[in-house]
Amino acid sequence: MDQLALLFVLMLGAVVSVPVGDRFGLPAPVLMTLLGIVLAVLDFVPNVDVPPDLILPLLLPPLLYASVRRTSWRQFTANKRPIFLLAVALVFVTTAVVAFVAGAIVPGLPIAAAVALGALVAPPDPVAATAVAGQLGLPRRLVSILEGEGLFNDVTAIVLYHVAIAAAVSGTFSPWRAGLDLVLSAVVAVAIGLALGWVANKLMSLLGDATLQIGMTLLVPFASYVLAEELHGSGVLAVLTTALFLAEYATDADDVMTRLAGYTFWDVVDTLVTGVAFGLIGLELHNAIRTASGRWGEMLGWAAAMVAVVVFVRLAYLMPATWLTKRLHAKRDYDEEIPTSWRETVIMWWSGMRGVASVALALAIPLKMDDGSPFPDRDEIIFIAFGVIMATLVLQGLTLPWLVRRLGVRADEDVEKAFEKELAVRAAKAAKRRLKEIEEVEELPEELSEQLIRRAFDIGTRISPDLGDEERREAYEQRARRVKRLRRIQGEMLSAARHEVLSARSEPGADPEIVDRVLRHLDVRSLR
Repeated sequence: MDQLALLFVLMLGAVVSVPVGDRFGLPAPVLMTLLGIVLAVLDFVPNVDVPPDLILPLLLPPLLYASVRRTSWRQFTANKRPIFLLAVALVFVTTAVVAFVAGAIVPGLPIAAAVALGALVAPPDPVAATAVAGQLGLPRRLVSILEGEGLFNDVTAIVLYHVAIAAAVSGTFSPWRAGLDLVLSAVVAVAIGLALGWVANKLMSLLGDATLQIGMTLLVPFASYVLAEELHGSGVLAVLTTALFLAEYATDADDVMTRLAGYTFWDVVDTLVTGVAFGLIGLELHNAIRTASGRWGEMLGWAAAMVAVVVFVRLAYLMPATWLTKRLHAKRDYDEEIPTSWRETVIMWWSGMRGVASVALALAIPLKMDDGSPFPDRDEIIFIAFGVIMATLVLQGLTLPWLVRRLGVRADEDVEKAFEKELAVRAAKAAKRRLKEIEEVEELPEELSEQLIRRAFDIGTRISPDLGDEERREAYEQRARRVKRLRRIQGEMLSAARHEVLSARSEPGADPEIVDRVLRHLDVRSLR
């Protein structure tokens, strides 16, 4: 098996792991990690040969962009305090504690190298958190906080990591310089993200075609990441800024085909890239195991100690941080979504899984110092990092669904239904307002006007059947049954038409381009 064949195996696993995970109630990323571990121990499977400095630029931009598409700027602003406490403060605290413990138990480990280890294991993975927690029916406020933490903590951790690596390689460290680098990195990233978001928005309005617009959305995250890194900014923060800008300003409510095609395209990209990323985590375990040859007991002990540190530091931090946030929320009128019980806090604690970013940072540790000597304890750092990644990702990922069921933490369906009903009312009222505006400039027959009013009401009741009173609901249900029957028969008619047109592809003299054009027309008609 060569590298290309291995890539196809991982992509196939990414597709298959989704229905398998749904069938057994297990997160697909965890299944892909287990698949990678299985492949790593097979003799005929080659070692992964991906340059470490390419892992983050290749994997993170599409994953981050896909994650941001599921959220909004309002959610980030609503959760700014919890996200700051988790994505910035907790990363600093975890890095400091890990560095202290690692320096104490690993003989001869320099402070800078210990800080690098702390920085690379500190951030929970945004993809793991959203992929695992998002499938469990958790309250939306928890998922929003986990998404925000996962998306922003990489910014803090990666900057800390680079500062620590530079100090270890050069042998010098300046706290003021490190703080200035952090601020400049954020400023450059936000500026680049906003600029590219504005340019991409203008270009997409000029392109017009849905295919070209979706292709542009695939290129923009990579461009944002690479440009920010070239200018010494945070590539992660630049991608987040660009994605949030496009989500706010590049959405055309009437561009239905682009929106539907974009959702499908990014779902496919998200599934494949996520599967490959977590499969690589499992495959890289082979290299980590090789570094522990002959020192299993000692290095497993170090890794277990670091796992305990990152897990219990998160718990010890979350309890007072959640209490503080609740107190501030109670005293002032903050529009924040916060955990409302100790059960939700426990779920947030157990959702702190490490993943792709930690792997890439561990593998990117340089081999040599500036003076040509080997980087101190590089093999030990990599083994410990993989121990933390595997333990948190596999153990927590597999047990999180059970813990959610055990604690009974579920989304508030009444709140969700109430908001859905509110949106249905607003949609129906907007349709009626537009109808009145049209009637002011166009004279409509009474029968047509009444029919359009019923259609406006149907817009709301189709979204939320509970919108109308009992009599109206019964009338709507009767119409819905008639419409359902009509659509079923019409669907069978369109199916016969599509089969007939498709059969013309194999007829002598048939132009396949014209056949596809007619077939596309029938496909669009079927969506209505």
